[in-house]
Amino acid sequence: MTILIAGGAGFIGSHLTEAILKKGKDVLVIDNLYTGSLQNIEIFKTSKKFDFIEWDVIDKFKTNRKIDGIINLASPASPIHYQRDPIFTLKSNTIGVINLLELALEKNCRILQASTSEVYGDPLESPQRESYLGNVNPLSTRACYDEGKRVAETFFKDFNRHHKLDTRIVRIFNTYGPKMQINDGRVVTNFIVQAIKNLPITIYGNGSQTRSFCYVSDLINALVEIFFALDNVAGPINLGNPEEISIKKLLEVILKKTGSQSELEFHPFPDSDPMQRKPDISLAKSILKWSPTVNLSAGLDLTIADIKPRIN
Repeated sequence: MTILIAGGAGFIGSHLTEAILKKGKDVLVIDNLYTGSLQNIEIFKTSKKFDFIEWDVIDKFKTNRKIDGIINLASPASPIHYQRDPIFTLKSNTIGVINLLELALEKNCRILQASTSEVYGDPLESPQRESYLGNVNPLSTRACYDEGKRVAETFFKDFNRHHKLDTRIVRIFNTYGPKMQINDGRVVTNFIVQAIKNLPITIYGNGSQTRSFCYVSDLINALVEIFFALDNVAGPINLGNPEEISIKKLLEVILKKTGSQSELEFHPFPDSDPMQRKPDISLAKSILKWSPTVNLSAGLDLTIADIKPRIN
């Protein structure tokens, strides 16, 4: 069985690649390395069950190989990366998604879309459940990602309805852990890097906004379970840790763990940045019997240990 992972050289993609290889499956990774890294997948290159092709999903991918399943993680996921070239981000989540869906149709295989909690926008209800339609500004600087992912979900549902394709959608909430890029602009890496270097720490707004952080191994366990499940997992299904924490409290935890003497710098709140993120994971619990097991303190210890040696 060969599973194609688009975006498999990225943070989540490389962890997922490892998990699927451990199940004894062959893995073909395609990645344009826009945010992914060859270093993330270097360890797999000695395996006869692994292959990598540098490829951008915006271009049609053709192969004579038998493909038994596709997982799409091919999109910039942090604001500094998806806002750097917003049109590219939109194309990745529209043209790229169509190309992968058509490939799945050609190969007659299931396909899973890694969607995002950003489809809920700046939510007017909390926790966010899958039935919530969201509060997204289609004209904001975040819309290239938020709306791109929303359109991607529409494509997945319509390919399922029109072509009877086995499509699956998961909505991933903030995920962290080893292999994150130290300059990816996400709050966990920003705080850890700035704290270790004793640099001024950037806080947007007053730090009262909340997030819910899921350790990467918990997410991967759910993704593997959903992808290989036989049925009843079309989704969308929220995947995240419902433990909600303010940004200011997160910073306090990281400062204590790193022994940092960093001062705080407060900056204006970014355009359309959500004030709350908390997943309702009732559906994942009922269908998958899944819930996160790694608490934030333990996950941060592992993440700090991974990032610290990589800081110059």
